Amino acid sequence: MPLYLNASILLLALLIIVLYGELAGQRLQLPAAGGYLVGAGFVVSLLGSVLAHELGHALTARHFGIGVRGITLELLGGYTEMDRDAPTPRVDLLVSLAGPAVSAVLGVAAVGAMLALPDRTVADQLAFQLAASNIIVALFNSLPGLPLDGGRALRAVLWALTRDRHRATEVAGWAGRILAVGTALAVTVLYAIDALSLLALPLMALVALTLWHGAGQSIRLSRITRRLPLVDLARLARPALAVPTGTPLAEAQRRGAEAEAAAGHTVALLVTDSAGRPVAVVDPAAVAAVPPARRPWLSVDTVARSVTDLPTIPVATSGEQVLESVQAHPVAQYLVTAGEDVIGILHIADLAQLLEPHRKMNT
Repeated sequence: MPLYLNASILLLALLIIVLYGELAGQRLQLPAAGGYLVGAGFVVSLLGSVLAHELGHALTARHFGIGVRGITLELLGGYTEMDRDAPTPRVDLLVSLAGPAVSAVLGVAAVGAMLALPDRTVADQLAFQLAASNIIVALFNSLPGLPLDGGRALRAVLWALTRDRHRATEVAGWAGRILAVGTALAVTVLYAIDALSLLALPLMALVALTLWHGAGQSIRLSRITRRLPLVDLARLARPALAVPTGTPLAEAQRRGAEAEAAAGHTVALLVTDSAGRPVAVVDPAAVAAVPPARRPWLSVDTVARSVTDLPTIPVATSGEQVLESVQAHPVAQYLVTAGEDVIGILHIADLAQLLEPHRKMNT
């Protein structure tokens, strides 16, 4: 499976090498270069621990037939991207807890190594830091709130109890927001009593902010997926009104206004060649940028996008598949087809309005 390293890893490495290197140098009475070398060794060990944590998720997911698109390591840890959701609450629970379980095992093994090694040695110091970091990661990630692993476990339990994955996700997301606020308050208190250094303050604040953002994304996604069954491309796509290539923009707009008045809903302008084949779709944003005085003298082709540049979605596509297509190919418009015929144009703003009716949209 692909492994990706986010550029923020460099910042993490620099912070650990400098901060931990100085601490290790003082504790072990090493020269500055030796302390920084120990810090670099800790960076490698820490990244290996994070990778093992994510492999716990990834291999468990694969065991249950869920594909893994890749693992990404970044400043605040890492994440595993899977190609689909867990099919049952039980699988969701096991995949969620696999990562913290690996971290806990590594932490216990590091504690054993620390007890067996001579005190105040480089190996003993690395074992201590690995034990502390893995146990902290296991405990923190087990907290019951999304986007943490414990939040996914909470979702799985609520899903099993309520039979409603969307509601379970939303509840676990709100639990994550509570954890984010609690983390921010804890960071403030620790800094106030001098238990947290000024250098560590921004990183801990970033943890709280990331928790809040991740929880919000989970809540939003649960609300979107709940409305996916409402997606019906036959009704949602704007009917395509054909206008010949070379038609003045003002004339194309006039025909569109007449068609909308007759049909009672918005239409999309589809530019066709001399044989009646679709060649381009008029872009409303490009039209809005043209002054009205110029529109009688400007060809409709100049404000249209070629159909070869637009993704195609069959009219019978389910809501979940439509969302996957939009995420894979993010553009403003999509061709909706029945066989080889273009029967309508799906505007991303229309889809967004359906899925998030209370969210302010730009049309």
